[in-house]
Amino acid sequence: MEGLSKKSAVVGGAFLIVLAILPLVMFFSGNIFLIDIFTRLVILAIAGTSLYLLLGVAGLPSFGHAAYLGLGAYAVGIPVHYATMGGAEWLASYNGWWQFFLAIFVSALFALITGAISLRTRGVHFIMITMAFSQMIFYALISLEEYGADDGLSVYASSEFPFVMLDNPLHLYGVCFGSLLLVLYIVHRLQHSPFGRVLQAAKQNETRVLASGVNPFKYRLLAYVMAGVIAGYAGALMANFSLFISPDMVEWSRSGELMFMVILGGSQHILGPLVGSSLFILLEFVLSRWTIYWHLPFGIILLLVVLFGRGGIMGMLRRDSQS
Repeated sequence: MEGLSKKSAVVGGAFLIVLAILPLVMFFSGNIFLIDIFTRLVILAIAGTSLYLLLGVAGLPSFGHAAYLGLGAYAVGIPVHYATMGGAEWLASYNGWWQFFLAIFVSALFALITGAISLRTRGVHFIMITMAFSQMIFYALISLEEYGADDGLSVYASSEFPFVMLDNPLHLYGVCFGSLLLVLYIVHRLQHSPFGRVLQAAKQNETRVLASGVNPFKYRLLAYVMAGVIAGYAGALMANFSLFISPDMVEWSRSGELMFMVILGGSQHILGPLVGSSLFILLEFVLSRWTIYWHLPFGIILLLVVLFGRGGIMGMLRRDSQS
């Protein structure tokens, strides 16, 4: 890929090959639990890639990106809730097309409204206002007693699609992995299109972009909506994976985890979110089996990577190949 060193591209390609093959081996060997880990990893990589579009391409450090995961998840859970319990016939459905349409539409609408406001700020003010909008969704979900409030809501059935059974772990993983490949392709094309060039130019020097007669606001707003849509789609996948949704999915700490994954893998590389989410999830899995106090070594390892690995994992690989 353009902009990536040969070594970092090889590492990213190796990650994709492993993600394509290893879950199949686990499924046929009976290790279904390990497929769940890889499914969660891939879904978070999709959400991380959407954040990369904002942070890495447009230079917009959103700290409320988990809001779209929650909106997408509830867009699946609420129709299933009504279809199972009765009520709201216009909304109730097990149909996956309807549920995913709702996830995308609601996420796009929320991103359009909040983005039009947030993008008028810069720096720490942008970070804080995006976090504030996310917390508004968090407290709104807590107040909705019909949907379990802070206790959450069980999703009694997976989204129904023809020829695909999302209650089958292998089918679900296949959909998630295929979605990741599609999202990576779309974001890569956007990044290297004239649209992406404007975003990157405005990130470097907004004054010069304005002087050339181009207003970057509408470009940033469109990127903001696109990122929200992708994250909302990831939320719909997450609801089908966990079969449980709760306001905790929207909490600011979840946005922090997404931000950390992108920075850990490399916020200047499209494959950074994939590498970062992989390292994050696998370290969490391995260390939690080693000790009940796994948070301490986990935090130390991640802190060292951030402090001494400028540019994240992919940035370190790029520097090694250039030295």
